[in-house]
Order: sequence, then C-alpha cells, then structure tokens
Amino acid sequence: MRKIIHLDMDCFYAAVEMRERPELAGQPVAVGGGARRGVVTTCNYEARKFGVHSAMPGFQAKERCPQLVFLPVRFDLYRAESAKIRRILRDVTPLVEPLSLDEAYLDVSGLDRYAWDIAKEIRKRIFEETRLTASAGIAPNKMLAKIASDWRKPNGQFAITPDQIEAFMRDLPVRKIWGVGPKSAEKFNQRGIQTCGDLQQFTQAELVQQHGKWGSELYRLCRGKDDRPVEPNQVRKSLSNESTFSDNLTTLEECQAAMEVLVKELEEDLRVKASDRHVYKAFVKVKFADFTRTTRECICEKPSLETYQTLLLEARKRSPQPIRLLGSGVRFVEDRVTPSSPQQWLELE
Repeated sequence: MRKIIHLDMDCFYAAVEMRERPELAGQPVAVGGGARRGVVTTCNYEARKFGVHSAMPGFQAKERCPQLVFLPVRFDLYRAESAKIRRILRDVTPLVEPLSLDEAYLDVSGLDRYAWDIAKEIRKRIFEETRLTASAGIAPNKMLAKIASDWRKPNGQFAITPDQIEAFMRDLPVRKIWGVGPKSAEKFNQRGIQTCGDLQQFTQAELVQQHGKWGSELYRLCRGKDDRPVEPNQVRKSLSNESTFSDNLTTLEECQAAMEVLVKELEEDLRVKASDRHVYKAFVKVKFADFTRTTRECICEKPSLETYQTLLLEARKRSPQPIRLLGSGVRFVEDRVTPSSPQQWLELE
C-alpha cells in the first residue's frame, strides 16, 4: 500500500509577498490584477473572505473588496522560494512529482516512518527556512492525498488511512470529487445525490449511460480509487494546466481573464519543468456545463497569450453552453516530428 503526501503551499505568491512586506499583515492582498484589464493571479485568505479569487478581473475584485491591495507578479522571487522548498522535499525522498511552483506529490512508501510525522517535519522545516506555511494531505493514493491537503488549510494536515477510505468516501460530498462544480452538484442534489455514498448506488453502466465517458471516472472516483504512481522523472510529451470554476463562465470576458491566468502559470511551469524542451503545438481544453469537452490546437513553436486567446475563441464556438473548465498546454517536439510551418490550425474532437 502506497503512502502519498500532497504538499500544497498556502496562497503561495501572496504569502511570499506578505513576508516581504510585513506591514501588510491582516490586509486583503491580491497578486496581479491591478491594471485596468488585469486579472487576479492569486490572493490571500483575507481577500477570499470578500469573494475574491484567482482569474477574477481586477476591477471586479476591487468592487468586492475596495480596500484590496494589488501587488505586481514577481515570478523570479517565487521560483527562488519554490527551489528552496523542492530541495527540502528531495532531502526526504527522490520520489517527488512537482505539479507547479507551489505543490507536489511525494511517495514515502519506502521510508520506515509514519507519513504523518514526515509531513509534519517537512512543513516545520519549510516554515523555518522560508517563513511560509504549507498544508499536507496523507493518503494511499494521489487523489485522496490532494483532497486531504485541502481539508485543514491553511497551515494544517489531514490523513486518510486505508481502513478509513470506505467511510470517508461514503460521507464525502459529491462536490469534492474532481470535476464536480456547484452547478453539477446542484443537479446531483435534485436527484437525491449529495454524497459519494449516494453515487455509489449506481452501477458503472448506469453512470456511463448518464454521463458518457465521465461516468467511468465517476465510478472510480466516488470509491476513492486512483492507481497513478508518483512520477518524478516522467518524460513529458506535453505540459498543461487547467482550472475548474466554482461558477461557470458565461461571458467571453470571463473566459479571456481566466485564460490569461492559466497562460501565465503555464509559462512559469515551462521555465521550471521543461526549459530544455522545444514546443511543437499549443492547445486549449474546454469542458462545457453539460460536461461535453473539446480541444483546439495549433502548430506553433512559440505560443503567446494571443495564440491561446485565439484558440479559446475557436473552441468556445462549438457549444452555446457556459464553461466549467478551461485548460492551456503545449506539446513537445519528438524525434520523429519536424514542424513544417510556424503555425497551422488543427481541429480536434
């Protein structure tokens, strides 16, 4: 049985900025978003109390929280702090899979110690060396560890042991399953489905009939099943990120603001995880409110924000439904691939 830790820094960019500016303690702070058409990259917990969140247009964040302090994004500073944190993680185990600058999975199955104690010591050392707090989830698989890390945020940890999985999933709100947003949770609720235990009453065939391909995933997820290993040295064929929104995006402006945040984060991930790889294609992924999905991509060696916004426009035309998930990504050059032109549009799905 695996022992997986999901380590997640608490509002990382904002926390770094507040550490550098102690006079801002207790004030609502947002990183990014200060310009007229800017968007919030992240914000601290004081700002979140007012309903401010990442990907929100700056003007809207200011309307919700007039006293909000906007700070410019400083990725060089965040990268330096992230490097310190990763050194700490790799001192514990080589089985570290970074997900972004501020979160990672660790497989500590081979260590003859309680994963709880390991997570606690990691968080303590991170604070001592960076003055930043982290939260941790401990579980037998990656999905459960990621759910657990959010359970006692900020600056806490939570464990789900193998013998607790059945009971934990039975009472877990369906809303906590990856991919289930408020709208779909409301639809489930209208059918009397509030917990994963309720969802477990359906067979896999019934869920597939009701939800298509996503039904098979739902069948596994609602039972806490996830067999993915922690992959520290994965040879990447692509790199992407995505965000599922608490409220579906209904306007082009909302979608464009969210895409700007995703692209900034993707560019940072490329610097950190794949600085030596050559990009071949850029793509966007869209999941609509009815759970249909589409992808739009183009051959492009150096994609820009404009590239992704154009792909977004094309993908968005494929359904009148609101959008519940957006993703941005790149595919890397493989030995057999030689781009024939700098930009060539391709239709997918």
